[in-house]
Amino acid sequence: MKNRTTGSDGNISADVSGAETQGAPNTNTPSAKSTKPRNSSSISKEKGLDEYAETFVIVNERPVDDISLDFFYKPHTITLFAISVLCMMYFAFVRNETSIEDNIRAGILCVIFFFLIISLLAFPNGPFTRPHPAVWRIIFGCSVLYLLMLQFFMFQNYKTIMNIFYWLDPKLQDFHINMEKEYGANCSDLSFERIYSTIDVFVWGHFFGWAFKAVLIRHAGILWAISVMWEITEITFAHLLPNFVECWWDALILDVLICNGLGIWVGLRICKALEMREYKWASIKDISSTTGKIKRAVLQFTPESFTSIRWLDPKSTAMRFAAVCQLVVFWQVTELNTFFLKHIFEMPPDHYLVVGRLVFIGLFVAPSVRQYYTYVTDTRCKRVGTQCWVYGAIMVSEAILCIKNGKELFEHTQGINIVLWLITQVVVSVAFVYGCMLWQRAQEKYKKSTDSPSKKGKTQNTLQSEEQGKKSPKKSPKRHVQKIE
Repeated sequence: MKNRTTGSDGNISADVSGAETQGAPNTNTPSAKSTKPRNSSSISKEKGLDEYAETFVIVNERPVDDISLDFFYKPHTITLFAISVLCMMYFAFVRNETSIEDNIRAGILCVIFFFLIISLLAFPNGPFTRPHPAVWRIIFGCSVLYLLMLQFFMFQNYKTIMNIFYWLDPKLQDFHINMEKEYGANCSDLSFERIYSTIDVFVWGHFFGWAFKAVLIRHAGILWAISVMWEITEITFAHLLPNFVECWWDALILDVLICNGLGIWVGLRICKALEMREYKWASIKDISSTTGKIKRAVLQFTPESFTSIRWLDPKSTAMRFAAVCQLVVFWQVTELNTFFLKHIFEMPPDHYLVVGRLVFIGLFVAPSVRQYYTYVTDTRCKRVGTQCWVYGAIMVSEAILCIKNGKELFEHTQGINIVLWLITQVVVSVAFVYGCMLWQRAQEKYKKSTDSPSKKGKTQNTLQSEEQGKKSPKKSPKRHVQKIE
């Protein structure tokens, strides 16, 4: 039998022992007598490299720990190849080819289909394994496809890009960005009807969006920093984006306190419940009842484990502090890209391209935040994850695409506002992050002060018991001496 071991990069590597060493002799290898024992420094270096590689593998291509149904985790490459070729042959020979637009659309869909098949076979699944690693490989493939599409759009002019969108949806020709709803009119009217008119589907979007962000970041201070700074961002770019113009009570009460605040609170409560939950997964084969099997199948779409995270530490280094501040600023850029793309390329907020992009960006961000957190907090991780790298390229590409195609819009930019916005971003992010560090230090000091009296009581009791134990053997010899006398 050939012994096979899994390497640190997730590939299968053969062990050079047993039957595999019976090939032709290698004259370059020294004999067993001439081999020198390795010193402790080389062994420690190899252990350190193994730890670094293992940490990166866990965050970039995490293996499945407990496999209960082997069929869903065994490779089926030949079957997948046969099904893919048969589907390609069927649609290539059966479909009608008279329409050029239908031919182009079918060709693009076939390219996307085979690219996702390759991503399923070759790409890493990232830090998540639920519901299945194949799902996260396909999501990573979608992120690469979106990045490639952005690179293609980068070298097209504005008219060509809009013609592509009109080809995808001809109804976009009848929409103009000035048709959007205005939120900053009649701010002095505080009647119930006026306030109720501002509550629309985007209120629920705010709430669920911030709950999702709370589940991803899991730090109240960072979340509130992003929430407050986003309102500052809306005020700064209100002269460019009309839907950023809001009444003071809409921005302060409805957005920050109610929608964002409730979303953050609900998201953190969900995280707390998942952290306190005991994760013991039983195999679906060991469950006898049909209801139990269905419940176990549904729970496959929940996290395998949920550990508490710690972005900041009282002894955090300057690089870790700067990395957390960078996360806050990058989040603002991601949010800005959403509104500028919608405004420059003139799409309604409820269009399927806008909603689809938001859904996919949320799926791309989930593993990216986890990989970024590991890279920032774990000193053994020396490389950023591939999904985080791709998402960083997506964020920068979207910003460049907006600047390139929105020249007429950015000509009206007030430079002093942008400079003040950048300074405010840096100052507020640093202040919030530093405040979180001070809060963490104060909490640890409070815990030490509350634990110290109990520890002192325990030490005094132990000292008294030790003194009594030391005194007791001294008394017994005296009594014995008296008896002898």
